[in-house]
This record gives sequence, structure tokens and C-alpha cells, in this order.
Amino acid sequence: MNIVLLEPEIPHNTGAIGRTCSVTGSGLHLIRPLGFSTDEKHLKRSGLDYWHTLGIICHNGYIDFLAFMRENHPGAKIWMATTKAASSYADAAYTMGDFIMFGKESAGIPEDILLKNLENCVRVPMAPGSRSLNLSVSAGIILYEGLRQNGFPGLNRLGKFSGGL
Repeated sequence: MNIVLLEPEIPHNTGAIGRTCSVTGSGLHLIRPLGFSTDEKHLKRSGLDYWHTLGIICHNGYIDFLAFMRENHPGAKIWMATTKAASSYADAAYTMGDFIMFGKESAGIPEDILLKNLENCVRVPMAPGSRSLNLSVSAGIILYEGLRQNGFPGLNRLGKFSGGL
């Protein structure tokens, strides 16, 4: 699976999402402009020592990302995470080639993009009056649901104490 960050602004969030992508074998796509430098110390600190295992692809804008998708992943679905969606992330049927897009922290995915993709918009349910979850938390929740639906392919499902305590 793949996480797409559209114009991310906060390096700590991107670093944490990068770490999640690394430990799940997921791709990370960053769509410029970015609100930080990719060599920024906070970005690397929040991703810890996982950066060398992560394949990051940067795109020069949303149109460039769509061209990349048409050329390299023509059948893949792009899920759009937004607080404005009518459907829960848990109601979506994810496949391993899917992309899950998140917008910038201050504004989310632009409304014109959402309106063109209503059938692919999903949200994480929250208490009434809540504005939003942290970007890295939302990304982890939705990514792991997609992986769960597909049987956690390639991931070690047995922990140290799997034989009992």
C-alpha cells in the first residue's frame, strides 16, 4: 500500500508517517510544495533510523502525481482521507496497490479535488465537535485497516511472546 501526503507542512508528522511506511513495507509519496526540507533534522529524528529502508517518491505537484499514477499504477485506487467524508475508513475495501492520500495539516485536501473523488473519500470517526486527529495518527489508522483487510501481507504477525508467557 502507499501513503500520499499532499503538501505536508510539519516535518514531525511526515517523519512519523515515514516510519510507519517503513515498518509496513508501504510506499511514501510526497507532493510538493513541502513545508520543510527533506533533510531537516526533525524529519529524520521522528523517522528514527528507518529512513534508509524507506522509498520516498516526491512529485512536483498534484498534476504531476496524477501523471505518475496514470503511467505507473493505472488501475490503482486513490483513497482521500478527509474529515468531510460521509463514509468511514472501515467501510472501504482496500487492495494492496491502493494509495491513501492526506492533505496538509492546516487545510486538508482541497475541496475541488475532493468533489471530483467523492466515492473515494473516507474519514476516521470522531466525537462530535472534534476538528481532526493528528495526521500521523490518521495515516496509521487507515493504513493498518487496509493491511488488515488484506491479511497483513509480508508482515510478521508473531511477537516475542507469541508462545505464551
